[in-house]
Amino acid sequence: MTDITPTERSRVRRHHERGAHDLETVTAVLDGAFLCHVGYTIDGLPYVTPTSYWRENDVLYWHGSSASRMLRTLQGGIDCCFTVAIIDGLVMARSAFNHSVNYRSVMLFGRAHKIEDDIEKRRQLELFTERMFPGRWKELRPVAPQELKATTVLQMRIEDGAAKIRSGPPKDDAEDYAWPVWAGVVPVRSVQDRPVADASLGAHVPVPGYLNELSAIGLSRS
Repeated sequence: MTDITPTERSRVRRHHERGAHDLETVTAVLDGAFLCHVGYTIDGLPYVTPTSYWRENDVLYWHGSSASRMLRTLQGGIDCCFTVAIIDGLVMARSAFNHSVNYRSVMLFGRAHKIEDDIEKRRQLELFTERMFPGRWKELRPVAPQELKATTVLQMRIEDGAAKIRSGPPKDDAEDYAWPVWAGVVPVRSVQDRPVADASLGAHVPVPGYLNELSAIGLSRS
């Protein structure tokens, strides 16, 4: 993988010091989230659709029903915009106008393409499942041919875009630092909580070990 060469549309303009085009930074943000927003146009009107995604090397993937308007539109090779954002903290300053948010974000531009090969499509869906729950795929009912046929997987190479990150304390005007009000950062993070079993689950089916491990990690950080 090579770093991203910024283009006119992906160059970070506001607070350019927060921007990064190296793939290490970009992929670290991408790997820290599960939900993206994909922007595209249909008949000249803008749409933005949230969806889950995953990454393999320098390629992003997302999937859905083959009847999805978004997927049917994007597989035609139109330009799209792919964004991810993670909130790390609420920044409280001494002025309302200097309040901010600590965040990690990525914006990418490109064109998505449909995976036509069923073997590759199945492999990518396994990667997606294993990314969320390592060890899950081998436990599940085998994928039915009709399920695979009814599912579209798109891929988009990471070629044009940037990461943008804010961290640290509030940045107040010099004359405001003496103002007697609390200022600082309220950390924000997502954690995985204890699993809640489906009511129709048989009593003999235990919680899988990988869920207990993930929950323990999440709860220990809460």
